[in-house]
Amino acid sequence: MSVIQAQTDEPIPLWAYAWSTQPQPGDTARPQIPPSRDLRPGDDPDEIYEMWTVEGSSATYSRMDTRDGGNVIDWFPGDHPPMTDLMRHGPESLRGVVGNRGCASCHLPNGKGRPENAPPAGQPVEYTIQQLKDMRDGLRYSADPRKPNSPTMNLLAAAMSDEEMQEAAEYFAAIPWTRWMYVIEAELIPEMHLEEGNMYVTVGTEATEPLAGRIVETPVDEHQANYLRNPRSPWNVYVPVGSLAKGEELVVNGGEGKTIQCGICHGADLMGLGAVPGIAGRSPSYMMRQLYDMKKGTRNGTGVALMKPVITNLNVEDMTNIVAYLASIVPPPAPNDVQ
Repeated sequence: MSVIQAQTDEPIPLWAYAWSTQPQPGDTARPQIPPSRDLRPGDDPDEIYEMWTVEGSSATYSRMDTRDGGNVIDWFPGDHPPMTDLMRHGPESLRGVVGNRGCASCHLPNGKGRPENAPPAGQPVEYTIQQLKDMRDGLRYSADPRKPNSPTMNLLAAAMSDEEMQEAAEYFAAIPWTRWMYVIEAELIPEMHLEEGNMYVTVGTEATEPLAGRIVETPVDEHQANYLRNPRSPWNVYVPVGSLAKGEELVVNGGEGKTIQCGICHGADLMGLGAVPGIAGRSPSYMMRQLYDMKKGTRNGTGVALMKPVITNLNVEDMTNIVAYLASIVPPPAPNDVQ
């Protein structure tokens, strides 16, 4: 077996896909809970309709409102362009269909996204349109077949018209990418609870859990980020000790010929160049999934051919170091940035 083949066959980096075990033959994604305003088993009606506020916002929403992905809430309308019906309610062809949801439901009204999905804010219009077309055409799917939101996204992309793809791409491109996370090198981290297929949530207060080569993204305030869906609530990112220096060497210098300098295509500041996406200061879980999916052949389409020489000689540890360093880059502040 060649070195390249051996690297391609490395097990899935479970932390990036938010699973604790490797997928097994026949595994598939469990359907996501469709957005609705119905009470779910275990709901307390008094609690679910209690009204909440968040600091800096004049809006009030209930828990029922925050989880209604078919009518997306907006804590901070001034942080982004006006939300369109596509952002708030989803593709027109799926309105009234079970499972439809607005783009801003998962990616948030400010386009920052979360570890389990993409952060499209600030990405070039051409790039976002191409990704939606690739999803529509079956060229992008997850290397881990259990990932629940991958088929959801492909379904939504397939339902979008060309005009809606353009609308979504222009909306997100108009939002500058700004700092969203705080990267910390660590050997031990607070105890985490893994929501399988979703994200890590901090449950401990003392650093007792070995990081063990993973990268762990977790909300600074789980109540704000998950319960209230506050799009300004930031994230802590724990990365292995030494990964930032190793990643910088690969990103900036190519690791003595092991890969190609990222800035050649992604721009000197790694904030994107032309139709090539920005990669600075973005979710390492998302970026790791893209690199691994490309190596496994589950992400294809325009642009992937350009990435093949970049990833050919990289192993999982290399890619972990790369995305750790990229996540640590602080993007330039946007005018009037309140986050």
